[in-house]
Amino acid sequence: MVIQSQYPPIEILDAPIHDVVLGRAQEYGDRIALVDGVSGREVSYAQLDGMSRRIAAGFAELGIVHGDTIALHSPNTIIYPAVFYGATRAGATVTTVNALYTASELHKQLVDSKAKLLVTISLFLPVATAAVDGTDVQEILVCDQAEGYRSVQELLASTGPEPVVDIDPANDVAVLPYSSGTTGAAKGVMLTHRNIGTNLTQAEAMFELDEGERIIAILPFFHIYGLSVLMNLPLRLGATVVVLPKFDLQQFLTVLDEQKITRAFVAPPIVLALAKHPAVDGVDLSALKYVTSAAAPLDGDLAEACAKRLGLHTILQCYGMTELSPGTHAVPQDDIDPPAGAVGKLFPSTEMRLVGADGNDADEGEIWIRGPQVMKGYLGRPAETDATIDPDGWLHTGDIGRVDERGYLYVVDRLKELIKYHGYQVPPAELEAVLLTDTRIADAAVIGVQADGNEVPKAFVVAMPGVELTEADVIEYVAERVAPYKKVRQVEFIDAVPKAASGKILRRELRAREAARE
Repeated sequence: MVIQSQYPPIEILDAPIHDVVLGRAQEYGDRIALVDGVSGREVSYAQLDGMSRRIAAGFAELGIVHGDTIALHSPNTIIYPAVFYGATRAGATVTTVNALYTASELHKQLVDSKAKLLVTISLFLPVATAAVDGTDVQEILVCDQAEGYRSVQELLASTGPEPVVDIDPANDVAVLPYSSGTTGAAKGVMLTHRNIGTNLTQAEAMFELDEGERIIAILPFFHIYGLSVLMNLPLRLGATVVVLPKFDLQQFLTVLDEQKITRAFVAPPIVLALAKHPAVDGVDLSALKYVTSAAAPLDGDLAEACAKRLGLHTILQCYGMTELSPGTHAVPQDDIDPPAGAVGKLFPSTEMRLVGADGNDADEGEIWIRGPQVMKGYLGRPAETDATIDPDGWLHTGDIGRVDERGYLYVVDRLKELIKYHGYQVPPAELEAVLLTDTRIADAAVIGVQADGNEVPKAFVVAMPGVELTEADVIEYVAERVAPYKKVRQVEFIDAVPKAASGKILRRELRAREAARE
């Protein structure tokens, strides 16, 4: 059975993303669009619009043309949106890069995306310079200042004409984030201007942001959740976005208080801190009206404890994935009694099926989604695209869900084997590949296990005969080769990794072993 949204259909937005978001910027004028939560520096809507146009002109002078790709490798800053919209105005696709990536991880994304320019910050130059060899990158620019490197500030001073680009919103890729999808290594997710623009209008029906709202941007803009919900959506609606480069609880709480933040979009580990950490006591959070959690499952009891402590009627949830631009479900903010643990109701103009293992519709089954937010596909990977989106346009999420009589979705399990650590995707296969480069390790498998309310990577390791190997040795080896969020957090030594006759690792047996201990 095809499940339809309870909300009226929305209009498909066939417009470039910079117009979708900044179309009213000159009307908003001196209203503050962005605030640096550390320095207090402010950028108005008129300034942001002008900055993006000058940066577009600067990119054009550097030879960027319609269809090129620009890599944006930076933490959250108030210049990030200007660079992003400047790039799309120049006709480029922006591939957003995880700020925690190592040089080898960045190199892989630069090669795969065929990026022509890499925009980063001075602090990241050691990683950036080590990553660009053997790529199409013609120049590294910095958002701040660094001797020997062109700054984005120079692009702001461009006197050249703003490029006039004929963008096809339905087919031109606006942003190319990387996701592991349901399985495997990271792949470029092609999201068109229509995909992400239309998804914003779908989200508006659920979130209802007011123009006077103040949003805290603590989740990274390079993640599709941060890009869409903390940057594109509030800037489209005339809200003020207070930007922080990373999560530090005390700084986060101070900014919530001093900046009178009205709405926070967070991930479950932040909900846990808000519910239990003593630092929350004594902080004035009276301006905070809504907290929404996404990027990973949130326990209903934890959500209730957090809401009670903050004096909110509930902690809202939403659901989606990078391949869905990213949203498909959200708990409506006007529902005074949403069910605990539900991730929300279906977005407007979105269809869903729950499909059992036999391929038939079921009361509880894999979540399939169809709608205008479904990605164009994986860059250069038609087979993986076809494995994720079927001929009828249904995207198979890999998550298992059920729907109650009110139309609320509950995500109860997942087919995919990705580990979600603090909202970040950690592919077990990637960690296994790293482990097997250690000459002291004969075989290895990785699964996600629960620890302190979060899912963490655990490695099951078979040591080479006669080799002395400790848990610390394994953790250190992996940590030196991957981004911090991908690090192995637990290690268990075993005699053999369980495998099928085909050689596929039987992770379900390892998960069953863990469950038996609980």
